[in-house]
Amino acid sequence: MAQLNDEGQWIVMMGFVISILIVFLAIIVAESATVGKTTSESVLEFPKTDIQDLRSLLFQFRWDSGLLENTEFKRDIQLLHLVKKNAIVEYSSDVSTKKMEIHFFNGLTSFNETYLETF
Repeated sequence: MAQLNDEGQWIVMMGFVISILIVFLAIIVAESATVGKTTSESVLEFPKTDIQDLRSLLFQFRWDSGLLENTEFKRDIQLLHLVKKNAIVEYSSDVSTKKMEIHFFNGLTSFNETYLETF
């Protein structure tokens, strides 16, 4: 009796398996690119430098003078951030307890910080 030659079937089946694996890997690579894009966009949307600039300005004048309590200075800071950075800024400082609270909101990011100086 003659035996059946099934080597051709194995070659065709392995071709199908390899092609399915390649399609699956291509889908994974395509998804990883979109995940990386959205992650980098969210990092770019966070206004880290704007918050650092505001913080350094307020810490420069924090307890030495009554400038932070001056309503005209406070209004100027708020107006500057609203016009230039499209952000709402509010801060309050208490000289007796040496506590400062900063609130920053630009429509996407809300950032609140409380600074208490102890020494």
